[in-house]
Amino acid sequence: MKKNLLVAVLFVLATVASAQEADVDFPKDYRRWQHVKSMVIQKGHPLFDAFGGIHHIYANARAVQGYQKGKFPDGSVIVFDLLEAVPENNAITEGKRKVLGVMQKDAKRFSKTGGWGFEGFAGGDPKNRVVKDAVKACFECHSSQKDKDYVFSSWRN
Repeated sequence: MKKNLLVAVLFVLATVASAQEADVDFPKDYRRWQHVKSMVIQKGHPLFDAFGGIHHIYANARAVQGYQKGKFPDGSVIVFDLLEAVPENNAITEGKRKVLGVMQKDAKRFSKTGGWGFEGFAGGDPKNRVVKDAVKACFECHSSQKDKDYVFSSWRN
């Protein structure tokens, strides 16, 4: 009986730890944060199938410090706002939001992924989480940026 109870308690603790590892907050009011950069990934780019469209990168105050210093402190949040790119009258305009990608720094909670938690919210919907395995979906690619604290974007002067 005691052994079964111990196994059940360990299972619950492991489940809670696993859930915390994947739990990245939806960033309210991120469009009021510092805009870091924008770019367009067009057809022909190797990441077009997954990330084709207009990208806007936003950073909270702690992440701005990280961009400036090269090391991001816990509490840093970076938002990758991906929108459809719509050609219109010789211009590229914003279409529907495809996904809102979020990186949240917490060295203890996200120790398996360089201190960063990753999540994607389909269409920008806080209830529609799309990252099932942060290691495979995000960190495997971000690990190539270890020297930049796993962040692809950089601060523009």
